[in-house]
Amino acid sequence: MHLNRTGFIKALRLALIGTTIGLATLLGSTNPAEAGRYASIVIDADNGAVLHAASPDARSYPASLTKVMTLFLLFDEMDKGRFRLDSMLPVSAHAAAQAPSKLALDPGDRISVRDAVLALVTKSANDVAVVVAEAVGGSEANFAQMMTRKARALGMRSTTYRNASGLPDTGQVSTVRDQALLARALIEHHPGYYRYFSTRQFVYEGQPINTHNRLMLNYPGADGIKTGYIHASGFNLIASAKRGDKRIIGVVFGGTTGASRDKHMAQLLDKGFARVKKGETVEMAEAEASDDLPNIDELVAAAQVAKAKAPNKVTKAKPQKVAMRGAAKPAANNDDDDDDEAVGDADPPTWSIQVGAFNEYRPAHKAATDAAKKLGGLVAKGSIDIDKTGAKKKLVYRARISGFNEDQARAACKRLERAGKACKLVNPNS
Repeated sequence: MHLNRTGFIKALRLALIGTTIGLATLLGSTNPAEAGRYASIVIDADNGAVLHAASPDARSYPASLTKVMTLFLLFDEMDKGRFRLDSMLPVSAHAAAQAPSKLALDPGDRISVRDAVLALVTKSANDVAVVVAEAVGGSEANFAQMMTRKARALGMRSTTYRNASGLPDTGQVSTVRDQALLARALIEHHPGYYRYFSTRQFVYEGQPINTHNRLMLNYPGADGIKTGYIHASGFNLIASAKRGDKRIIGVVFGGTTGASRDKHMAQLLDKGFARVKKGETVEMAEAEASDDLPNIDELVAAAQVAKAKAPNKVTKAKPQKVAMRGAAKPAANNDDDDDDEAVGDADPPTWSIQVGAFNEYRPAHKAATDAAKKLGGLVAKGSIDIDKTGAKKKLVYRARISGFNEDQARAACKRLERAGKACKLVNPNS
């Protein structure tokens, strides 16, 4: 079939639109502005050869992938003998004040290095990241400088760190290429400690904490390493998988949901293993164009057009309704009520707390209502849930409040315990 010049240009435009829509669908969005944040890379862990790349040197925010470098520096210090797994790290007021996702540590608490490592790789705890930073660097600001110096030493030329957690900071930037370099260096320099990134669950203060890295749970050969999310970057992921004697590392920035990002990463890793088997590499990483990935310049241009056309209108947010029956209304300007927005691939609001178990419904409901009043704004999005269990003559009514995410549930129990009330966390798998 022959096309004249006009027909060829029209067909090319349709093809570009098709691939743009294809990637947006793959990442869970048809919004070109969101797709414009996308970048990815896959490398051979043995030699660093690039197996796939799409905008690998475009800077974005690493989010909780930052904690890989935080742990790298901690592992360096452990190799020097400065810390052991049973060393206890103090919790400062600055660390305790970090936004979720976190362990809800209090100033003056202490946490072991082992628990700190596990809290970072599973829960992505921001308060623990600062605990580590202060223990290693004296202050988080000084530690951030150490992180940046380490990045340069590893060849991460486009990365700058401003904090230890990945919480939003416009000066904290990186690229997928740099994050792949970091993951490869960590596996090479700290193979013994790298195994912690494959942790599926650990128990802290009697409560199980599950990993946020769901790709690791489902992809054959995957054994780490880190998820991340802030609004400005989208859903990020570093993944490493090994099949036989071959290991590859993939990095994705800019997913619109955790699930779509994980699905896309699985496809990239599949293609990466296929290329390793064939001995193929990408000579010019910046210029690669594959069948299912559009030209990133097209996406960026589309994002700029969409932004220019978007109405410059500010809408006032509607207040949230209080779903808790019998609960006190949220207190205004309450610094304790800071668990509404979680950063770092936080768990959905499917956790509950239990404040007692009774032989009758009325006292169970009263216990839950009283607890809700003490919790104030922490239960603004929760609901009383009296769970009935047991046989007819041995019924037990468990007084529960549901609708929390894990951070909110932990904060609620801590508040009740400080008030002398019993409280038990109930995770979604209970």
